Amino acid sequence: MSEQKPSHEVKGIVLRALRQDCVKAQICRKVPKCFCSLKVPKNTVASIILKWNKFGTTNNLPSAGRPAKLSNRGRRAFVREVPKNPMITLTDYAYISSPELYSYTEGPEFLLNRKCFEEEFRTHVSDKKWTELDVAQHRAHAMRLLDGLEVITREKRLKVSRAILYMVQGTFAECSSEAEVQHWMRYNIFLLMDVGTFTALVELLNMEVDNSAACSSAVRKPAISLADSTDLRVLLNIMYLMVVTIQQEDPADSPEWRATRETFKTELGFPLYNNEPISVMLFGMVTKFCSGHAPHFPMKKVLMLLWKSILFTLGGFEQLQNIKVRKREELRLPPLPEDSIRVIRSMRAASPPASASDLIEQQQKRARREHKSLIKQDNLDAFNEKDPYKSDEPREDEDDNDDNDNSMDAEPFPMERDEVMPPLILHPPSERVNFPKGLPWAPKVREKDIEHFLESSRIQLVAMCLILKTLFCMFCMCSTELLYQGILPSLPQYMIALLKILLAAAPTSKAKTDSINILADVLPEEMPTTVLQSMKLGVDVNRHKEIIVKAISAILLLLLKHFKLNHVYQFEYMAQHLVFANCIPLILKFFNQNIISYITAKNSISVLDFPYCVVHELPELTAESLEAGDNNQFCWRNLFSCINLLRILNKLTKWKHSRTMMLVVFKSAPILKRALKVKQAMMQLYVLKLLKVQTKYLGRQWRKSNMKTMSAIYQKVRHRLNDDWAYGNDLDARPWDFQAEECALRANIERFNSRRYDNNQRNPDFLPVDNCLQSVLGQRVDLPEDFQMNYDLWLEREVFSKPISWEELLQ
Repeated sequence: MSEQKPSHEVKGIVLRALRQDCVKAQICRKVPKCFCSLKVPKNTVASIILKWNKFGTTNNLPSAGRPAKLSNRGRRAFVREVPKNPMITLTDYAYISSPELYSYTEGPEFLLNRKCFEEEFRTHVSDKKWTELDVAQHRAHAMRLLDGLEVITREKRLKVSRAILYMVQGTFAECSSEAEVQHWMRYNIFLLMDVGTFTALVELLNMEVDNSAACSSAVRKPAISLADSTDLRVLLNIMYLMVVTIQQEDPADSPEWRATRETFKTELGFPLYNNEPISVMLFGMVTKFCSGHAPHFPMKKVLMLLWKSILFTLGGFEQLQNIKVRKREELRLPPLPEDSIRVIRSMRAASPPASASDLIEQQQKRARREHKSLIKQDNLDAFNEKDPYKSDEPREDEDDNDDNDNSMDAEPFPMERDEVMPPLILHPPSERVNFPKGLPWAPKVREKDIEHFLESSRIQLVAMCLILKTLFCMFCMCSTELLYQGILPSLPQYMIALLKILLAAAPTSKAKTDSINILADVLPEEMPTTVLQSMKLGVDVNRHKEIIVKAISAILLLLLKHFKLNHVYQFEYMAQHLVFANCIPLILKFFNQNIISYITAKNSISVLDFPYCVVHELPELTAESLEAGDNNQFCWRNLFSCINLLRILNKLTKWKHSRTMMLVVFKSAPILKRALKVKQAMMQLYVLKLLKVQTKYLGRQWRKSNMKTMSAIYQKVRHRLNDDWAYGNDLDARPWDFQAEECALRANIERFNSRRYDNNQRNPDFLPVDNCLQSVLGQRVDLPEDFQMNYDLWLEREVFSKPISWEELLQ
């Protein structure tokens, strides 16, 4: 007969007695012996004692209202799991980008734009709102505003521009929600695009750029503020919002809107505005600003518009992948083995290798954990409820999991750390993300490696195939080709200007008297007088610099990738001038900081972001709320910038031994190793790639003391045939060939540019040959006078006296 289970009353009596015994043991200081004498787990005893010390009773207390659907442990699990695979829809794209366009000091201008629109609108329509009109009335008022841009008076033109900006901002005064603002933004922008507003805006922007009076006035001013760039800022705001909104595709778009998008994309990339693409005009503004001739230019807005214009005309990473697949099919090459972005999404971030100070700190933490081992885990959640990221004590379970998975020591990072909980399964096993057991990448091989591996007789055959393949590559006038032709004459100046601005915006750069002022479009006319205003301006300035770094890194990476896909010498030309402008030490200087503090920086005030600030009633800001920042544990903007800069550094140094030696000379290994503390898979992958290319030059002692980093390189980075990356046995790594390598590359690039783009110095041997019989016979040939005088004699001697088989000639 089975044993009868005790009733609930008996259980309650036993539990009450157990609680009393635990409290008595706590009073008598006999806690270590208590759980042995009572024959219960020590965590249960610790839980009862903790409850007595906290509430003064051991009875069951009533819960505070409805139980939460998500516990503290589950909430922290979501915080850790979500950043591993972030997804942003196309509809949210413009919504995320719009707040970064405006600085917080531009907040009062939203109401000024509304006032200008309503004054213009009420002169023609007095009894209805904008949202109550029909399409014909909307179009008629848009045409009136377009005519107002052509007036001579500067003040009237600025007023009309502000009215158009209010339309582009979604006529927010008549909207009740942010989604409604987004809807009217999209509708108004396509309406303005249909009546030809963008072309008029480009002409006005050209006129403002060439305004010598404004430039000379700004040069003479000791301090430049927002008021000096009002006209430029209004025009750039309108153009940026139009480009970003038209760029995004929506399944609900009408066929007319889709046709407008394709037409606008073509016009934006072709030299229809002032005989040059709009990107070239914006590059000219950047160089003019850096030269000191126009210090009032709002450089953040110029760079953001330049970035979005390049992204729209050339395409993003998905379009790059599609173009790459199509070109490989045209050249009858095998398809790509994998998509790099998809492979990186399936990779898990590794824990960084511990330094000596980290090991000492971990030993101290383990000693402290031994004293707290009696506290039950569920009660630890109560202490970490207010701020789960203030505790610096990682769990032993998580350490073990990271060691088994990545063979590296654990280091807490806000995106993936969780001190008090085990991993939580957020989806059923059928939908769970399966991480690969083996190496994530398919092995690759270069043609150069094959040439070294094969016999000498086959080397000539491979070389001949490569030459034929290069000759048969088609030369098409795509958007990338047009952009390269536009920036080719001044490309070195453009690269130097971008790097100058990047240096000024880097958090590690110190203020110098000769450096450029990039805060012209963020500083107000009157400096703050209170502590709250000073804190707000400080947040705005740091946010301004972060957005500039983000825009420049995205511009450089997009241009490098598109130029490399279009023609490798275009990529090499841009990369070489970046190296000449000290781009490699600049990026290393950028990473020579507390990179985790940079990525977790909270330089944003969410209630002041557009469109929240114009739809909702703003709460009162305090110094405490500004200091606390938003609820995000990290800043995606800064993480995006860091990954872009690492990818640029990889592209500059890949297969270039002289540039790899620059990484060694500038002592980049400890800087990059500190960047591994950021537990994000994509960022760690590009850091490990940079460490891999210089491992052979760092010496045996470095490899011996960094074996966990070597293991991470082996696990996460692609390997190639004859890839002797860990030892200095590479035949191409001879230091005496470094100078010759760069000189030979430069000579090839100059030959390529002069052959294809220099019309004045073209070699006639390289000109294309016309093989069409009709066009050759139809060309006009200027004959000399002596030939015309002796034409009859030439006919008799060369034509009539010689038999010619015309059928064979034509065949």
